[in-house]
Amino acid sequence: MNFKSKLGILRILAVAEGISFLLFALTMPLKKIYSIAWPNKIVGYAHGFLFLAYCIWVILVASEKKWSIKTTLVAGLASLVPFGTFIADAKIFKKN
Repeated sequence: MNFKSKLGILRILAVAEGISFLLFALTMPLKKIYSIAWPNKIVGYAHGFLFLAYCIWVILVASEKKWSIKTTLVAGLASLVPFGTFIADAKIFKKN
């Protein structure tokens, strides 16, 4: 994988965004059950940044690789589903 290409950066962002999404499974109980809010706040900021970066990068790579609307939408919507970005990486990004 070429980490200097737009697609390589998108693959890194996909994994990082997916991990940050899953970290909410750890930080939400801390916030709701134990009233410890700061881990959730940190994960929330990181996830927000990674989510926006991922969405922007999907658009950049889609225009560079001339993806169809369907592929672009599936790649973008993957960020809304747990494990979605990992699946998008394996099924879409790795093949391009």
